[in-house]
Amino acid sequence: MISRRSRQSLRGGGDGAGGGGQGGEGAAGGRPLSGSDSNTPSPGDECKYEDGQHSESVLQGLNDLRLQGHFCDVTLCVDGQNFPVHRAVLASFSPYFRAMFLSSLAESQQEHITLSGVDANMVGLLLEYAYTSRITITKNNVQNLLSASNLLEVATVREACCRFLERHIDATNCVGIHCFAEAHSCQDLTKKAKAYTLKNFSHVMGGDEWINLGVEKVVELLGTDELEVEREEQVFQAATTWLHQSQASRTPVFHKVLEYVRLPLLSPYFLVDVVESEMAVRSSPECRLLVEEARLYHLLPDRRFQLTSPRTKPRKNTNTTTVIVAVGGEDNKLVLRSVECYDPHAHSWRSLSCLPFAVSKHGLVVSGENLLYLAGGEFPDGSVTRCLWRYDPVLDEWHDLAPMESPRSELGLATLDGHIYAVGGWSGTCRLNTVEKYDPRSNSWSSVADMNLAITSPAVVACQGKLFVAGGAILEDGDGIDWAQVYNPHTNTWEELPRMMIPRSGSSAAVLHGLIYIVGGWHASTENTNKVERFDSRTNSWQLVAPMCEKRYRPGVAVVDGHLYVLGGEDGWEHFHDTIECYSPVEDKWTMVGEMLTARSWLSCAPLKIKKEIIGDLATPMS
Repeated sequence: MISRRSRQSLRGGGDGAGGGGQGGEGAAGGRPLSGSDSNTPSPGDECKYEDGQHSESVLQGLNDLRLQGHFCDVTLCVDGQNFPVHRAVLASFSPYFRAMFLSSLAESQQEHITLSGVDANMVGLLLEYAYTSRITITKNNVQNLLSASNLLEVATVREACCRFLERHIDATNCVGIHCFAEAHSCQDLTKKAKAYTLKNFSHVMGGDEWINLGVEKVVELLGTDELEVEREEQVFQAATTWLHQSQASRTPVFHKVLEYVRLPLLSPYFLVDVVESEMAVRSSPECRLLVEEARLYHLLPDRRFQLTSPRTKPRKNTNTTTVIVAVGGEDNKLVLRSVECYDPHAHSWRSLSCLPFAVSKHGLVVSGENLLYLAGGEFPDGSVTRCLWRYDPVLDEWHDLAPMESPRSELGLATLDGHIYAVGGWSGTCRLNTVEKYDPRSNSWSSVADMNLAITSPAVVACQGKLFVAGGAILEDGDGIDWAQVYNPHTNTWEELPRMMIPRSGSSAAVLHGLIYIVGGWHASTENTNKVERFDSRTNSWQLVAPMCEKRYRPGVAVVDGHLYVLGGEDGWEHFHDTIECYSPVEDKWTMVGEMLTARSWLSCAPLKIKKEIIGDLATPMS
C-alpha cells in the first residue's frame, strides 16, 4: 500500500527534501520547471494525445466480446433466433432500446427480449452495424432492412436505405417505392418517388404496380396538377387500364376515379366515342353526371368561366397558362395603352401587344373561344369611342371589328350565350339606358330591350344564362345607387332584383362558384369602399363577405383557379393603387399577393389562357 507521504510526493506536494522551500533545487515537486513562481502551467507542461484508432478498437473489442459471449447481459429473441448482446451498446445506437431500458417496463429488467414484426436476418445486420459501423445494403434486403431500422429507430441505416432506393428508382418500381416510403414515414423519399411517378406517368400507367394500386392512391395521383401527360386522354386511359384489371370489383368505385379525370379538357369526340362507350361509365349515375358536366363545358363555351371546377383546371405541364390580362386605364397624369399579363402563381408580369390607342373607362371580356374583346372607352382628349377590338392570344395581335351603334364610356360589358353585351355608359353628352349585343359570327351589333334607368359605371356580369347589372351612377355627381336588375335574353325583358346592401358606382363584378361578387366602388356617404357583397341567384339574396384590405374605386377583377383577384383602383382623389389582392371563398379572406407595374384605375381585367412561348418564362419577374 502506498503511504500518505508517498502519495503526496507523487502529486508533487510532499514534505520531503525541498518540500518546504529549503531543500535542494532538484526536488521533483519543489518548483515549476520554468523557474516561474506562478501556479499556471505553461504550454510546454501539457501534452494532449488522441488516438484516431481508439473508437474503432473499442468497437472491435466489444464485438469480440459479443461473439465470444462475454459480458452479454441481454438476449434478443427474433423468430427463433437468439442474439446475445450488451444493453449499453443497444442503448447507445438505438433510441428504441434506450427508451426500453430506461423505462419502468418489464423489458427493462428482462434477460430475454422478444422482438416481433421484424426479420431476424435484418436484426443480425443491424447488430453487426452497431458493433462495427458497417452494413451491406442490397436490392434484396433494402426493404426489410429499412423496415427493421425504422422500427428500431436506427436513423442512419434508415436514411442509407432511402438513398439506396432513391438511386434505383425507375418506371417499374417508382409507385411501389412511393407507397413503401409513405408507409414508413420516409418523407423525402416519398416526395421524390411521387415526383418521378408524376413526371414519367406515361411509362408508369401500364405497369404492374399501377394496375394493382388501391383506389385511394389512384385518386391521389390522378388528381394532382403536376401529373405530366401530353393530353388528358392519357389520364382516362390510365384510369380504364386500372379498371379493367379487376372490372367486377372496381366498377362500383370507378366514379371516384373518374371524378379526378379532367373530362372537360378531353376532345369532345373522345368524350363521345370513348368515354361514353365505357360500360362502367354507362352503368353509373355518378359517372354520367361527370360526363354531362363535360358536355356542357363544350356546348356552352361562353359559360366556361362560370363552370369552373378542379376538372376544368389545366395541369401544370401543359403548354398554356392562365394569366390575368390588365388593359389600359389611367393614373393621375396619363391615359394608358399598355397591355400586361400577370401570372398569379409566379407573381410576375409580362407585356403583351399594346392597344392601338390609349383608352380608359372601357369594357373588357373574354369569350368562350379564349378571345379578348375590348369595347368603348374614353380617349385622352375626353372623346368617347364606339370601337370594338379583339385580341388574338395566338398571334399576340389586336384586330379592329364592327363598331357599336352608340359611343360608350363607363359602360358595362359581359359575354352571354355567344354574344357580347354593352350596357349603359356615357355617350359623350348623356347617360345611356340602351343595351346592344354583338354577334361574333356576323360581326354585327343589334339592340335589345332598354334598361329602366340611364346609368354609368355599373357592375355587369353574366351568370346562369342571364345578364346581371348592379349599382352605377344616375346623377351628375356620380353618386352610387343600390339598384340591381337582371336581363333574360330568351324573353328580352328586364326584372328588378333585391337591392344591394351598399349603394355604389364604379364597382366591379365577377362570378365565382355560381355567386356574383360586387367589389369596391363609391358612394357619397361612404366614399370609396373596401366592402364586398355577393348575390346568390338561387335564393335571390345579398350577403356581405370579408372586406378587401384597401378601398378601391374602378379596380380590375378576374377569377383564376377558384380565387378572386382585384387589381389597382383608386383610394381617394388622385391616389391610385398598384397592389393586387386575392380572395379565398373557402377562408373568406383577402390577402395581398403582388404589385402591378404601374398604379392605375379605370383599367379592365380578364383571365386568359396564353401559350407559354408567347410570354416567355413568367417565373422571372419583369424588371
